[in-house]
Amino acid sequence: MLGDMTEIHTVIGAGQVGTQLARLLASRGHTVRIVRRSAFTAELPGVVRMQGDVTDPAFADQACRGATAVYNCANPPDYTRWDGVLLPLYRAVREAAGRAGARLVQLDCFYMIGRPEHAPFDERTPMNPCSPKGELRKQLVEELFEAHRRGDVRATSGRASDYFGPDTPQAAVLRPDVYDRIVKGGTVYVFGNPDMPHSYSYTPDVARGLEVLGSHEEALGRVWNLPVAAQLTTREAIERFAARAGTKVRVRRVPQWALRSVGVFVPLASALAEMSYQWDVPYLADDGDFRRTFGVGPTPLDEAIDTTLAAHARARAKAKAA
Repeated sequence: MLGDMTEIHTVIGAGQVGTQLARLLASRGHTVRIVRRSAFTAELPGVVRMQGDVTDPAFADQACRGATAVYNCANPPDYTRWDGVLLPLYRAVREAAGRAGARLVQLDCFYMIGRPEHAPFDERTPMNPCSPKGELRKQLVEELFEAHRRGDVRATSGRASDYFGPDTPQAAVLRPDVYDRIVKGGTVYVFGNPDMPHSYSYTPDVARGLEVLGSHEEALGRVWNLPVAAQLTTREAIERFAARAGTKVRVRRVPQWALRSVGVFVPLASALAEMSYQWDVPYLADDGDFRRTFGVGPTPLDEAIDTTLAAHARARAKAKAA
């Protein structure tokens, strides 16, 4: 373990992972800055909030100055408009972390893997993207570690699968509207094959995994698959939630043709259809390297589910009272 409890840690991006990471780092006694372009909505006691554009080098340098670690959790909210946005954003964060002499921890996904030839797949599985988003993610990975090899920045990357957890509204499958149906009992509609094995990541585990990568020298220079909370079919995962909620549900698949048809008018549906291949093949990430190296695994699944459902109930009660 590096450093002491007075380190400065900068989190770029105040979404569902960045916010949880900032709170976690602050709870460890660090000085924490969190950065986003738009206005803040979440309460973050003990965290310095900085609003600005990190593609502005002067602002980026201010945000990263003196930091031991910089965590790039930024993800543009418009899922359909990554082109022309992610590249300059990630390059700006990488360069600012390098100028500050900070370790850079990049939050990533598995889009660059494409359709894996076998499951589970690990960090040595070749990148073989089969979508424009995957091609972009592959380019970002290659740029990140080429910069590391040149000595421009000391970098690592943590990959997570599809999210669930408290305060995690931007999830592909396990979203607040799905929890509503689970709690009431009824039919849950999903895209992709609900009977294909799939990895799901619990957002507090993702935040904790990034914290671990930011505090260990041996994390640098390579990609890590972060701890995976569930290795189940989507149907099994949803039914597990229902069992913990004391209800029963039916799981139905939204046909691919319906997603594509709606996508003509709704860009998000088209983007989801582009990535639905991840549910049409076994999509299981092997997190063994992370567990063996750092001795950290995921939260027990039933505990994660109970915490998620309790957070969802509080959010719904708060919205109703407002």
